[in-house]
Amino acid sequence: MKVVGLTGGIGSGKSTIAAMFNKLGVSIYIADDEAKKLMQQDTSLKQSIQQLLGEEAYKDGILNKKFIASKVFNNPKHLQQLNAIVHPAVGQHFEKWKNNQSGVYVIKEAAILFENDGFKKCDKTILVVATIETRMQRVLKRDAITKEEILSRMKSQWSDEKKSKLADFVLTNDNSLQKTRLQVLKIHHQLLKEFHLLN
Repeated sequence: MKVVGLTGGIGSGKSTIAAMFNKLGVSIYIADDEAKKLMQQDTSLKQSIQQLLGEEAYKDGILNKKFIASKVFNNPKHLQQLNAIVHPAVGQHFEKWKNNQSGVYVIKEAAILFENDGFKKCDKTILVVATIETRMQRVLKRDAITKEEILSRMKSQWSDEKKSKLADFVLTNDNSLQKTRLQVLKIHHQLLKEFHLLN
């Protein structure tokens, strides 16, 4: 089973792209969603997170996402430490999930794929890009956060330029869903062709 990493900065539209691949019959693993579930359900993870960020990381036993974001997005050291706690657990969970899937390849969607060397565990990678303005509009519509908070999150991620040097495919997802779908279809066929040749 081949693994294709799908990534992109905040507001690039990774989830939209993932849904398009899913409609083509590709199984999708959303690493950030699974990470949140594990952070909520796994007792040892909970304890490690509270030791790192304080008791407030959980409010009445529930993951306090706003507090965690405020602690890590302006503190690269804390972000790195949190990732070091969460990513190995997500990695193990992904391996178990992958073994239960069928098809030529699965997609692992992750916000940070290049920053933490996760791309090295993928057979191919897709980077989703969009203009800063488009990304900003999407996030403002979607999340209850300020422009300053969005910019701070963008700064904590690598630039598209840096990531595109490592990506196998760069997919532009601005405002035409039709154009985006065509790019998805083209990449899907290319992947099927390459992976069949490798088998």
